[in-house]
Amino acid sequence: MTWTVDDHLDQVPDDIARLYDRFIELVAECGPFTYSVTKSAITLKGTRRGFAGAKPKAHSLDCYLDLQRRVEDPRITRSSPYTKRLFVHYLRVTRLDQLDDVFGGWIREAYAVGAGEHLIP
Repeated sequence: MTWTVDDHLDQVPDDIARLYDRFIELVAECGPFTYSVTKSAITLKGTRRGFAGAKPKAHSLDCYLDLQRRVEDPRITRSSPYTKRLFVHYLRVTRLDQLDDVFGGWIREAYAVGAGEHLIP
């Protein structure tokens, strides 16, 4: 079976689907991207690599962002080095107000990673 975004959203309440929609709006504000959808997650890809992902769940939108620095915030459930230059941050979002300007800034940083900014010396 080929999974789609709709397959993920069909399994969650409307309020979680709205969180996902807002997450995607923030990414779209950065520029074009593509999707890679599997049963386990929706990955967002830039021109060079994946940079973010989401998994709509029954009570939250769990997502990840690849950033060039470690970020501390209550929304971040864990972070770890991914490569020498990247840290993967796992986040849990339960309310729309958590997708604020700070979160949008992280998405812009992750989008730059998707474009390969982390490869520039």
